[in-house]
Amino acid sequence: MGRSAVPWKNVSPEMEQIQFIKRWQQGRVSFVALCRAFSISRKTGYKRIQRFETWSWEGLGDLSRAPHRHPNRTDRAVVERIITARREHPTWGPKKLVAWLRNREPDAPWPAPSTAGDLLDRAGLVQRRKGKRRSAPWSQPLATAEHPNDLWCIDFKGWFRTGDGVRVDPLTLVDAASRYLLVCDGLQRPRGPEVRRIMERAFREYGLPWVIRSDNGPPFASVGLGGLSPLAVWWVKLGIIPERTQPGHPEQNGRLERLHRTLKAETVSPPQATPGKQQRAFSGFRVSYNEDRPHEALGQVPPAKRYQPSARAYPSKVESPEYGAGTTVRRVKTNGEIKWNGERVYLSESLRGEPVGLAPVDERYWSIRYGPLHIGLLDSYANRTLHTPTLVLPMSPV
Repeated sequence: MGRSAVPWKNVSPEMEQIQFIKRWQQGRVSFVALCRAFSISRKTGYKRIQRFETWSWEGLGDLSRAPHRHPNRTDRAVVERIITARREHPTWGPKKLVAWLRNREPDAPWPAPSTAGDLLDRAGLVQRRKGKRRSAPWSQPLATAEHPNDLWCIDFKGWFRTGDGVRVDPLTLVDAASRYLLVCDGLQRPRGPEVRRIMERAFREYGLPWVIRSDNGPPFASVGLGGLSPLAVWWVKLGIIPERTQPGHPEQNGRLERLHRTLKAETVSPPQATPGKQQRAFSGFRVSYNEDRPHEALGQVPPAKRYQPSARAYPSKVESPEYGAGTTVRRVKTNGEIKWNGERVYLSESLRGEPVGLAPVDERYWSIRYGPLHIGLLDSYANRTLHTPTLVLPMSPV
């Protein structure tokens, strides 16, 4: 057999020596032929066997310059536990794995995450990722989240079909400060009424946030005045500010962007056979994500350790906004119009039945308000509305 045909020459020295011992244990060829096949001398072959008989498999590898008992060597039982944990959680990195193991077995001599990463790499459990080009973060003053329920983030993960061909659109809702996954539901109709039903359930269980951040697509936003959709109008009536990211910048809702990659890897690769089984996978993921999975941004503790429900309970009756002195109030008709100076002016069908406030800016323009939001301008000379930057920028209380 020529050397070019020897397959083990492309593996590590430790793996080559393991193959040598396994072939020696089989006893199918003479010792001389075995050494010749591995391109080593008989002296080296006897040395490998002696190491194996003295230290078992731990004696293999390049030990010529290393002490027999290295003080920093990771115990084999610890290595096997790390590898087992990775196989149980294939999407977790070494930092998360080590933190998770330390929480469960604090007395064990767990290595540093970098060492655990090397161990996983040698075990063939590290998948190389290609670098991604990312756009620079937008300097828009989005709301900050210092405490639970300061800001919730909502979005749909890309739709897919289950094994029986049914379309599923996963809806996720996350508390930005604690990373707690409040909702992870697969919808077959990703429309406003279905989203409202699920959010109402979340509001009853967790209370109300101060801000909800979404993208600019339906059912969270519209192309109408102020970008308000019926769902966003409902949020405002509950005392919640609807905040929207800049179009084409999903990284502004980065907590969900990262979550969706993990959700896809653990529940949708491949999809489940039916929507019911897919929802059970989503629900199991949500429990694991909240209560078991360490989060690096939280100091490697699960989100459930940081989240607590809001003190603002979901009200038994949802009231429309009220306006103070100096504001002229008009109620939007079912066709989205208001009466102004005897003329009809179109605002938005999302606001039908709702009171809007108008406050003078100068002798020609009036600020159009809905609750705490400035949603546009009314040109009293031309009797028409002007869209303000709130169409694409996060709306702020006034």
